[in-house]
Amino acid sequence: MSVLSINNLTVRFPGRKSTFTAVEDVSLTLEAGKILGVVGESGAGKSTVGNAVIGLLQEPGRITAGEIRLDGDRIDQMPEASLRKLRGKRIGMIFQDPLTSLDPLQTIEAQLVETIRVHLPLSPAQARERALELLKAVGIPGAEDRLSQYPHQFSGGMRQRVVIALALCAEPELIIADEPTTALDVSIQAQILDLLRKLCRERNVAMMVITHDMGVIAELTDQVAVMYRGKLVELGPTAQVLGHPSHAYTKSLISAVPRPDIKVERFPSVSYIEEETPPSSAIDLSTHWLGKTRSHEPVTGPLLSLSDLSMRFETRSSVFPSRRRYFDAVKSVSFDIREGETFGLVGESGSGKSTIARLITGLYHPTGGSIRFAGQDLTALKERKQILAMRRQMQMIFQDPFSSLNARMRVSAIVAEPIRLHRLASSNAEVAQIVADLLDHVGLGAAAGDKFPHEFSGGQRQRISIARALATRPRFLVCDEPTSALDVSIQAQILNLLKDLQQELGLTMLFISHDLAVIRQMCDRVAVMRNGELCELADCEGLFTSPGHAYTRQLLTLMPSMELLAASQQG
Repeated sequence: MSVLSINNLTVRFPGRKSTFTAVEDVSLTLEAGKILGVVGESGAGKSTVGNAVIGLLQEPGRITAGEIRLDGDRIDQMPEASLRKLRGKRIGMIFQDPLTSLDPLQTIEAQLVETIRVHLPLSPAQARERALELLKAVGIPGAEDRLSQYPHQFSGGMRQRVVIALALCAEPELIIADEPTTALDVSIQAQILDLLRKLCRERNVAMMVITHDMGVIAELTDQVAVMYRGKLVELGPTAQVLGHPSHAYTKSLISAVPRPDIKVERFPSVSYIEEETPPSSAIDLSTHWLGKTRSHEPVTGPLLSLSDLSMRFETRSSVFPSRRRYFDAVKSVSFDIREGETFGLVGESGSGKSTIARLITGLYHPTGGSIRFAGQDLTALKERKQILAMRRQMQMIFQDPFSSLNARMRVSAIVAEPIRLHRLASSNAEVAQIVADLLDHVGLGAAAGDKFPHEFSGGQRQRISIARALATRPRFLVCDEPTSALDVSIQAQILNLLKDLQQELGLTMLFISHDLAVIRQMCDRVAVMRNGELCELADCEGLFTSPGHAYTRQLLTLMPSMELLAASQQG
């Protein structure tokens, strides 16, 4: 008997004027000890299938046809009280967005212990010991000290590991993992994939992995289900689907995966999707508002220069200095970024990459060292006018699109906000036209401006963030994991867009990513960080072909195997 059986599932979201069908007539089965991968572009219905299984469909969504069975028992018609007992105990869930699935007001220890004690007959001391073991199992260093910390004190990747630990608390028989490695670097991703495989094999646990990462699919899954616009278009063993895809959409998805072995000028176009959804007409950037650069003072030497940059966070406060505890997130880091180049920054979660990005953009003030941009010392700026003028030239695309967008504002207002703040348009009509063009340019369409962020998938929300970052016509763009939440088809479009904008507008970019294949395709030079320190700085191709530091070599060996995909791409 199958652990999970989904038969002819249809999920609809009724609206005032029409009904949206998110999932249509999908049937899947999952055996004990097996891992099923569900893949497709953002909005394909992958997460909706997972939410339907666990009974967490967002209102007004509902199952209108089909059934879901767990070990033969029908669960889609269970009352809410029964479903609450089922969640966590028999079905574990690893959510895509760790920031919104953790309680910001409770420590990690409190959240883990509560979940463990709800489902297992353990004392508080036993539950705490199990919580500590789980944090160690998912690769969090200094687990004993970090138990007492809050979610905001963890990096994006570390928060995701806490969410995985929560899903494992009660030893469930089925785990639904929605983008379980999205925010993780390759070293931690390898640990997590090994952990999930071990869990399935040794404890006979069934797992549904929902992801856009083809490397994860190739490394982890036994079977693959490919979804497109709510429908199941291809299903079969992983080797067959990835090595010899039969459906045109599957072939297009595989063609868009960044090549880790060679560098290409542009990412391949996803022909199947583009034929179904024609892209907006191209904008002539030579005459359009987006192509009009603001006058800048010429720079002699690098555009950005970091010298002995350091950042220390206080982790425990006290009136007695000797009792205070600190964490050094960045330790005497120095590097330059030349005008017009794309500079890559890689390293494991917690290595200090995002902290450096926040220091450069003024969100943090360094505890040591200096940051010079276009000849100015950013740490010395005090007047609001000077700070705003500098921020207009520097924009940031954040890693987490959900928490960086105002949920109460329509998308058009979100994108228009920096244009109005910096007074970059002469009328409301011009603002509206600029916003519409930006939304078209990032693949959403002008009509998206009338909606709110919660009406979009994770990948679509990230595209909104990119449109907002481009709204001030920046000179320097900080991209902190800009495509980590995007499926490969949209990732290819966005990365091609960034390449085009850089070439046509003379943009300089700091590109932070844990995806080494993307780094190879995007960057001119790369800096590798570990534990807040700079390990290696080299030209991109030289770093991939002849890495000088042992840690860099380790990162490259941990990249997911792409042999099946490479064979399919070459074919």
